[in-house]
Amino acid sequence: MNARPASDTPHRAVAGVVHSLPLAADLAAALRRALLDLSERPARIAVAISGGADSAMLAVHAAAVARELGMDLALFHVHHGLQDAADGWAGQVRALAELLALPVSEARVEVAQAAGKGIEAAARDARYAALAQLAREQGVTHILLAHHRNDQAETVLLRLLRGTGLAGMAAMAPVSQRDGVNYLRPWLDMSRDEILRAAEAVAAASGWRPVQDPTNADPRYTRAAVRELLAPVLDARWPGWRGIVARHARHMAEAAEILDEVAREDFAKLDPSEDGVSFSLQAWRGLSEARQAHVLRHWLERNGARMPTDARMRDLLRQLRGLHSLGHDRQLRVEQAGHVIRCHQGRVWVEPRELADRGPESRK
Repeated sequence: MNARPASDTPHRAVAGVVHSLPLAADLAAALRRALLDLSERPARIAVAISGGADSAMLAVHAAAVARELGMDLALFHVHHGLQDAADGWAGQVRALAELLALPVSEARVEVAQAAGKGIEAAARDARYAALAQLAREQGVTHILLAHHRNDQAETVLLRLLRGTGLAGMAAMAPVSQRDGVNYLRPWLDMSRDEILRAAEAVAAASGWRPVQDPTNADPRYTRAAVRELLAPVLDARWPGWRGIVARHARHMAEAAEILDEVAREDFAKLDPSEDGVSFSLQAWRGLSEARQAHVLRHWLERNGARMPTDARMRDLLRQLRGLHSLGHDRQLRVEQAGHVIRCHQGRVWVEPRELADRGPESRK
């Protein structure tokens, strides 16, 4: 990844420039609440900006709100190189940064489509990696993302169709952490129509217009298919479906948080090792079947192991429940995407494959 800062000197938006652009009161209020709700307000934040209407309007409103709250603001742009027009998009971002008197840093990435990963997922992973590097270089701990209610509703539908679990149905969180960076999504309850109206007002006042990414309307891409093919049908039948689905995501997030608390309490009762990589099989078998499965998922996640499919999880549960003696437990060895789950002397272990191949005795 190549990063190119437009300016090395952080500075706040110039009042005269920012205030000459119209702001949407509801969008500004939602952003202000998100920043004020932080337990510790950072001195400097960034906006991830693609040049599209959503992220551009977040930059416009953040310029005003950050100045109001006495915070430095920077813009981070990731150049994927996937579109011929990408250079022009970067130019539009720099033009907006100049209009707002804000520093902008650009990262150029190459999107490699890994095995089993589509181009959309690969681009998303590359984008987050680039944002994390820019954040480290610029001393930024919090990045604002422009996801809105429409994005949230689409995410819930996609995850439902992919068979995700309860935590996945919670979709995008208002605050999340990845690679040591805190991501804030202040507009998850705001409709895209309101953002587009704000973009039109800014264009009328300044002449600056957001870029249009053709892949956003190309049904060959999964999310665009939901947006272009499924959403219009839902709009005609249930006009308020996006708000309903977004509310469903909030309920799922609350339920997932409660279940996480239960899983942590259950795991603490399984005589876990100090590093959390093993637990007592006998204690685990004392849980109800539903809680056995849930605490296993919790244990795998905390040890960085990829979640097994439903079929593999059922098979693992069957094997663990079927162990009857310490003499038989050594027969259990389940490989799971780079990790190995095994039993030894009445305890269940999860380890990276290279460590597991040396045997549990190596951990003594």
